[in-house]
Amino acid sequence: MLNAPTYTSASLKAELNEKGWRLTPQRETILQVFQKLPEGQHLSAEDLYHELQTQGEGISLSTIYRTLKLMSRMGVLRELELAEGHKHYEINQPYPHHHHHLICVRCNKTIEFKSDSILKTGTKAAQKEGYHILDCQLTIHAVCPTCQRSLLPL
Repeated sequence: MLNAPTYTSASLKAELNEKGWRLTPQRETILQVFQKLPEGQHLSAEDLYHELQTQGEGISLSTIYRTLKLMSRMGVLRELELAEGHKHYEINQPYPHHHHHLICVRCNKTIEFKSDSILKTGTKAAQKEGYHILDCQLTIHAVCPTCQRSLLPL
C-alpha cells in the first residue's frame, strides 16, 4: 500500500541533502504554502506565484516552476492534469488521505474521491515491475449533471 510521508521542512531538507541539493528558503516557503492549503484546493504555478506575491514573497515564476517540478519528482507534491489545460499541484498526502479526481470538461468542476481498489491495483502493478511507487492517481474526465442538462435541447 502506498504510504507517502507527511512532509515537514526537516524531512524535505533531509531528502534534498541526500540527493546533494539544499533546502533553500524559497523551497521551504513553497512547501509551507502547500501544507496550509485547504483540502481539495489545488494551485497552478501562476496561482502560487500570485499567492506568494500577496504574502510579500519575491520568488520568481521560473523558481516556482523549477521547485514544483522538483517536488513532484520527489513525491512531495502531486502534479495534476485538470481540465483547464495547465498543471495544478497539491501536497501528496499519506494513505488513507489519498484521493483521485473526477473533472467536468465543460465547467471544470472537480470532485475528489477515494478508492482503495485503484490504489491496490496501482501498487500491485508497480511492485510486479520492481518500481517504487511515489503516487497513484486516477483522473476521470466527464460531463457533470448540470452541464449535461445544459446540453439538452429546450
